[in-house]
Amino acid sequence: MTPGPAAGNVADTVARAAGREPSAPALISDDGSVVTWADLDARADAVAGALRALDLPASMGVPARVVIALGQVPEFAAVFFGTLRAGLVAVPVNPGYTRRELRHVLADSAAAVAVATSAAAAAIQAVRTDLPALRHVYAPTAADGALAYAELTVPAAATIATGSGEDLAVLLYTSGTSGAPKGAMLPHRALLANQGQVAAVHPPAITASDVALLALPLFHIFGLSAGLIAIAYHGACGVLLERFDVARSLAAIARHRVSVVAAVPQMYAAWLADPELAARFAAVRVAASGGAPLPSEVGERFLAVTGRHVHQGYGLTETAPVLTTGLASPVPKVSSIGRPVPGVDLRLVAADGTVVAELTAQRGVDTPPTQPGPAVGLADDDAFEADGTDPGQIVVRGENLFLGYWPDRAGGPDEHGWWATGDIAYADIDGDLFLVDRLGDLILVNGFNVYPREVEQVLGSHPGVAEAAVIGVPDAVTGEAVFAYVVPAGGHLSVDELGVYCGHHLARYKCPAGYEVVAELPHSLIGKVRKPSLRRPETGAVVA
Repeated sequence: MTPGPAAGNVADTVARAAGREPSAPALISDDGSVVTWADLDARADAVAGALRALDLPASMGVPARVVIALGQVPEFAAVFFGTLRAGLVAVPVNPGYTRRELRHVLADSAAAVAVATSAAAAAIQAVRTDLPALRHVYAPTAADGALAYAELTVPAAATIATGSGEDLAVLLYTSGTSGAPKGAMLPHRALLANQGQVAAVHPPAITASDVALLALPLFHIFGLSAGLIAIAYHGACGVLLERFDVARSLAAIARHRVSVVAAVPQMYAAWLADPELAARFAAVRVAASGGAPLPSEVGERFLAVTGRHVHQGYGLTETAPVLTTGLASPVPKVSSIGRPVPGVDLRLVAADGTVVAELTAQRGVDTPPTQPGPAVGLADDDAFEADGTDPGQIVVRGENLFLGYWPDRAGGPDEHGWWATGDIAYADIDGDLFLVDRLGDLILVNGFNVYPREVEQVLGSHPGVAEAAVIGVPDAVTGEAVFAYVVPAGGHLSVDELGVYCGHHLARYKCPAGYEVVAELPHSLIGKVRKPSLRRPETGAVVA
């Protein structure tokens, strides 16, 4: 059955889980402490009431925005669901962001409230004069660093918001080719629809009886929707890891008998080094991978060691996020991203606008329809050879799509509901999808988006840099790494100095792993840097 449109408030999932099994564990922390569904529901109620008591005005046509800069702790869940329950908009961000990055998100979203770790709160306070819309900043109050938000947990009557599913729920900032990160506008409808779409896949990715590993950052769409929201939707249990560590994560998987693991490829590659991996994964029913392509050798080795397939999935922040999954394929294939989840229509569209394939959960691969889809760009695929369809850009339609980018909904689905992802794939003769390449220059570091232009802008602001070009290069640990070519403005340019400079202005995963100082960069006739000429096809080596 194809899921229909979703309505209601995402926070209702917590209330339903608490109503079904109030004493069941919702979240288990690193230290073994347990938050039940009744506990989480009460905490979300308290946060919602406290936020309502602030009497925050709507602005820019939508309710007030609440930035959440917290780590992998139960308080993130309480503040997130409480914000939605209060009828406000949650803006999860990386608590490790620098002042510059936090200022951009807070200023661009015109957030009225920020709930943050001590370090992030201090960074926000340092730039508060640049944030006229910001009214309240809340940080940990306990001396030992425990997250106890006294200001947001004072019991108050929570007014439950029951607005339309089209109401904006989450604003997630994602990097783009335009430079600075931009906010993807996800309504309650999109987030709930995607939960229903994934739930319709057989075998199910998660059920009420599952224990899921929550090792992915909750401020990222993968960890937020496919992790936190998913366990609330199903009333399952989540095991929170404050940070990823090979030994600690495997110990947690074994100790709590984790049955569902969602991770990025680099985590699976790291786990393969453990000689007891098969025993630690004994209770795992579903192993899923996303955020970046899973190297075939990693999938094959994992299957050989544990006897379990790693089911690849594919999605984006703008699609809330899951579009395809290997769980939807009758026969798992190591390198495939599977098939569309029920409720998602997917087309592969060539450069001239021809629809080379159309896939749904019911029909598999169809011949092109009479009316071609929208014209989209496509990378040069002259050398492409495969049994199946020609490659084409993935263009999708479904209730899980975002509204567009903040604040004017630009770049959203077209008038027919279709949205071009910018990724290229082909379908084999069975109807299973395989990613080929990306249209743009987006770099994926451990599954996180890095926009080259943002890094180039930071490098360009250094007084010793005349010009910079940033590309992604292969990396055995992170999948890809950021590499920068820089032209000095005159005199000696220190690579070490550039590293320190970027560290002050960029999150760690965005910082270049290597630099090369060059006399000039290759340019096209219109002045655009020819990045393909900068790549090192023989090794992709990073040099300092």
